[in-house]
Amino acid sequence: MTALAVVLVAAGGVGGAIQAALMGRWGERVGTLEAFAFASLLTALIGLAVLLLGRGSLGGYADAARQPVWLWTAAAMSALIVLGITFAAPRIGTTATIGIVVAGNLAMAAVVDRFGLFGLEKIAFHWERLLGIALLAVGAALSLRK
Repeated sequence: MTALAVVLVAAGGVGGAIQAALMGRWGERVGTLEAFAFASLLTALIGLAVLLLGRGSLGGYADAARQPVWLWTAAAMSALIVLGITFAAPRIGTTATIGIVVAGNLAMAAVVDRFGLFGLEKIAFHWERLLGIALLAVGAALSLRK
């Protein structure tokens, strides 16, 4: 399962860069909000199909809806990412957009780990982790230069 997890997140990383480029182009053609809304609708339909194929029913929707509302903010975070990349990519470039997203992801992930937020295991900061975050932030900032 660890190998599958690594493959899935690596594929997600590749997909994220392609998504930023495509969403930026789509947003230029039809408008940021329009591209975002349509992509979100398609994502919901894909999610429905995956749930039906994987579980054979739509019961997972009810299970998810019964969870605490604060967990639903994960969907708002997805929307924020897609809206952000759709707006940013044509303005600052795909490299800078993804660099900033990744730097923000890593910095917030370190905070989540450090404090064990959302019931996750606490993982202390070490100088290597902090240096990695700082270097990524510098790389993201440098990627803004065209």
